[in-house]
Amino acid sequence: MTEWQYVGKIVNTRGIKGEVKVISMTDFPEERFAKGAVLYVHDEKTSSYLPLSVTNHSRHKQFDCLTFEHYRSINDIEKYKGASLFIPREQLSELKKGDFYYFQIIGLDVFADDGAHLGKIVEILSPGANDVWVVRSAGKDILIPYIKDVVKHVDVENKRVTVHLIPGLIDDEN
Repeated sequence: MTEWQYVGKIVNTRGIKGEVKVISMTDFPEERFAKGAVLYVHDEKTSSYLPLSVTNHSRHKQFDCLTFEHYRSINDIEKYKGASLFIPREQLSELKKGDFYYFQIIGLDVFADDGAHLGKIVEILSPGANDVWVVRSAGKDILIPYIKDVVKHVDVENKRVTVHLIPGLIDDEN
């Protein structure tokens, strides 16, 4: 069974020639939305995935603008407004050692280097220079910066992350 990776959402049409505005959820828009790339729109009614072949890609403000083969007018493409775009996970690019896709990290158990279980990663924030992993714990959420001084080991296969708790990461309320 194919596993699917979410790569964007069609939020609106643009013009009358079948172009759509997409909010991208991929780190590789140049590759993902390149001419000839195949994206799949999910049909929730039938739980099927319909292939769409990209014929043109451009940027406009915060949107990736796409046109697809066989969709030449606004009337052809308008039915996909609000639809999610996917690719099969096997089409994902190989990453450098130490880099991960978000879906590989979300859900992993987080342990301190002393063995204490801190919780599970439930979200990844990208506020600036480094990502911040949101760990749901028994108390309040813990924010773990993805930096080498804190994240010591990521084991995707065993769904486990080991972190070093530097002072200030966890508030001790005594």
